[in-house]
Amino acid sequence: MRKSSWLFTFVIGVMSFFSLTSTTYGAESTANTAKGVVEFVPNSDPTNPVDPENPDPNKPVQPIDPTNPGGKPNEGTAGPLSIDYASSFDFGKNKISNQDQIYYANAQRYSDGHSDTANYVQVTDNRGNNAGWQLTVKQTNQLTATSPTLNKILTGAQITIEESHVASVAKSKAPVAAAKITLNPSGSESMVMSAKVESGSGTWVDYWGKVEKTTVSNENNQKEAVNITKAVSLSVPGITPKDAVKYQTNLIWTLSDTPAN
Repeated sequence: MRKSSWLFTFVIGVMSFFSLTSTTYGAESTANTAKGVVEFVPNSDPTNPVDPENPDPNKPVQPIDPTNPGGKPNEGTAGPLSIDYASSFDFGKNKISNQDQIYYANAQRYSDGHSDTANYVQVTDNRGNNAGWQLTVKQTNQLTATSPTLNKILTGAQITIEESHVASVAKSKAPVAAAKITLNPSGSESMVMSAKVESGSGTWVDYWGKVEKTTVSNENNQKEAVNITKAVSLSVPGITPKDAVKYQTNLIWTLSDTPAN
């Protein structure tokens, strides 16, 4: 009994010794505090066009502008609040008709082998202040012949844009897009997309409708398969005189730092 009791007492004594030693060292420890920090500033670098239906900035695309030689699109505006890309609308070659007609825009094509998509406009807000913005478009003049001819103006022609889809991979609040835009050749502005305060940060696209396949007859009466987007259309009255030339107008896209109401 004593032996067992002594052993027990010895073990307790050893444990107490180590406990006291550990406590003594712990009381002498010190602490220091370090920090991690990162700061962001507005980004003025240009933003490349993206696929409107999969708008990942890490996967840029190379759209074709059908109105420019070689198909090279105009460069986007400077950041940090920028218009990165806006589709030019190509309504194709069509036979002269004395009946009212509606022509649909060809789908957006790409030079990098990417599949055709709907036509679109792309905006990036890299200001970092969540201040909101507004995007408008205006048609500067009626469709006008690009070469000398008798009937220079396509009187009564009207471009309509509808079936809007707003898309982004950004997690900020989305801007709001106009459901339908009827362009006015007199040059008045139409609202396209608007972001309230605390919304619209990052890269956003507004694309119209979807790609559809159709068959058209060219000037040699040969059938051709083309991709179109019916959401972008051109109506031309049958009574309007039309010459065998190309008609063209300018669309001016304007992005302002004024937030939506």
